[in-house]
Amino acid sequence: MKKNHHTKTDSRTDLLLQGRLHDPFAYLGLHREKDGYVVRVFQPYASAISLETVRGSEALQRVHPDGLFEWHGSDKPPRPYRLLVTEHSPGMADNVERVMHDPYAFAPQISSFDLHLFNEGRLHQGYRILGSHAMQIDGISGVRFAVWAPNAERVSVVGEFNRWDGRISLMGVHGSSGVWELFIPGVAQGALYKFEIRNRAGALLVKTDPYANAFEVRPGTAARAAPTINHAWQDAEWMAQRGSWDWLHAPLNVYEMHAGSWKRHPDGSFYTYRQLAEHLIPYIKDMGYTHVELMPVSEHPLDESWGYQTTGYFAASSRFGSPDDLSYFVDSCHQAGIGVLLDWVPAHFPQDSFALAHFDGTALYEHEDPRLGFHQDWGTHIFNYGRNEVKSFLLSSAHYWLSQFHFDGLRVDAVASMLYLDYSRKEGEWIPNQYGGRENLDAITFLHELNIMVHDVFPGALTLAEESTSWPAVSRPVYLGGLGFSIKWNMGWMNDTLSFMKLDPVHRCYHLNQLTFSQLYAYTENFILPFSHDEVVHGKGSLLDKMPGDTWQKFANLRLLLTYQMASPGKKLNFMGNEFGQGPEWRSSWEVDWHQLGIEFHRGIHSLAHDLNHLYRDLPALYEQDFMQSGFSWLDCQDAERSLLSFLRRGRHGETVIVALNFTPVPRNRYRIGLPFNCAYREIFNSDSQYYGGTNMGNAGEIHAEQVPWMGQPFSAEIELPPLAGIMLAPA
Repeated sequence: MKKNHHTKTDSRTDLLLQGRLHDPFAYLGLHREKDGYVVRVFQPYASAISLETVRGSEALQRVHPDGLFEWHGSDKPPRPYRLLVTEHSPGMADNVERVMHDPYAFAPQISSFDLHLFNEGRLHQGYRILGSHAMQIDGISGVRFAVWAPNAERVSVVGEFNRWDGRISLMGVHGSSGVWELFIPGVAQGALYKFEIRNRAGALLVKTDPYANAFEVRPGTAARAAPTINHAWQDAEWMAQRGSWDWLHAPLNVYEMHAGSWKRHPDGSFYTYRQLAEHLIPYIKDMGYTHVELMPVSEHPLDESWGYQTTGYFAASSRFGSPDDLSYFVDSCHQAGIGVLLDWVPAHFPQDSFALAHFDGTALYEHEDPRLGFHQDWGTHIFNYGRNEVKSFLLSSAHYWLSQFHFDGLRVDAVASMLYLDYSRKEGEWIPNQYGGRENLDAITFLHELNIMVHDVFPGALTLAEESTSWPAVSRPVYLGGLGFSIKWNMGWMNDTLSFMKLDPVHRCYHLNQLTFSQLYAYTENFILPFSHDEVVHGKGSLLDKMPGDTWQKFANLRLLLTYQMASPGKKLNFMGNEFGQGPEWRSSWEVDWHQLGIEFHRGIHSLAHDLNHLYRDLPALYEQDFMQSGFSWLDCQDAERSLLSFLRRGRHGETVIVALNFTPVPRNRYRIGLPFNCAYREIFNSDSQYYGGTNMGNAGEIHAEQVPWMGQPFSAEIELPPLAGIMLAPA
């Protein structure tokens, strides 16, 4: 039987109405009373609510004018019980009736074991637990929401489905884990939502979901509830081959690109992931690159950040399409034989108030002390790698991109800034570690765990460190004392090479050591040789811009630079536009200057890059021993007076390529070069070819070795060495 009740004066009622109720499950929903049962519902916009019971529909009594309703009865209502809610909808003349299931009738779903792993920093698939997930409980469809906010007094889900009212969908907390959870029946997949957090000081914060898998298109920042992801993968053959891929001895030539500015539509709008697949894949395949590396496509609010100020660590940016669209892009690349790497940013995150920064009113993902937690250069927060839940967050993010999108590796941004507590800081602006040193011990541990996880769970996937210091063993296994990365960017080689190439050729004779020095450390790491986006932006000029001389010399120098890169030991990376000698530096606000391919000199660079890429893939001598001293030997590294370099590249089975480079505009006629075999040789590449815009000076036909020892080799021959050019010879 129902009983009449007057306006509630319970302290929990006061906390509920004030939006401060910490444990809504203890008060709302179905509860046993001494003489029966009570169903307590808070719906501030309802004018009437009825409950379906075994006897039919029974009205709930409004026990507080602000929207608190109660039903009392001696018989327990059937589970899951249904409510008929009558409410006035804005813009509607008449009341609206809707049937709903009470969120507080459903028990929490997250297991104590998952919470334990999360709090231990060992939950590598946290995206399956936190965030929003479509599911059925007791046959009822809805969305489960979960978020980590350990210092909150109250957390609510706010969204399109509850008028963005933080009083309605209060979440329950799993004890000391700091994880809040609520299952809301009837929420449509794709509905917009955020979390409203009341911190311990009583302030209200509205935050987007750190674990969301999709967001609305900027400038909006709301997450989308449990987005539908239906892509049917067709890359099983690629994934199986990748698992046994001997990448150490395979060609790896990466095309780095920014999805927002590779190409644009005439109206300035972005290509979608699917449109990129349609246009980019044939281009990459024709040009001969083995991999494409996407600059960050994780969700970010500001186009100008290029993705490096990430706010959605589990979400493909909606500016280019849906998660299914990105899956289609990667799948299509794999089916075309192209690997896909992702630029990933665990070093820092932006200050945007809607995202991770001071998430629950405290320094949760970052450090409270700015000497540990703030990047002065970038105006961003540094992750607190010593906090277990932050480790679970970042490790889960890496796992997410590799597992859900089949990426073939992660290029980890700004590793140097993670490793050093005094990175870009003056004396007194940083805090030493427990041993008084400058090393960030927590970050080191995190990187160890990241690389162990990736290589264990995702066979054949790579981790590439953008690390610019002399930190030892970056690309050596953790069990040998290394950081565990697969490959390290050779920033020293890149800086020395570009510094040398900027010089007027008349001065290069005094600086040839800038090109030879890298051989002193070239095999201490597994290096990739990068000419990345960082070198062609922010006033640095394009690669072409950096080259000295008149127009012809600029292009000749660029052809020589790309030849030197492709012939040198180490895997390769070039940013979009480098492959045709883009004139202006990169502008992220518009597409690459494709129109320059209508200019002969630029077409020449494009043809050269095409041929170099295919030559690199076809010749084991140019890639098999990239990381081994036995794959390289100098012929002559001391001809500084004429600014000439020559060396051998070798494959594992004796395949040999001879490389000669002339860094001056002076042709070198009858240049004698040492040769390892007494046989005929042919010129397999010449950057001065007329097809590339050169003078066509070279060595047509066969070159026959003479029994004249030279450059430490038993044989030699005289060749023609073109100006500002590189040539490659191979046994005929």
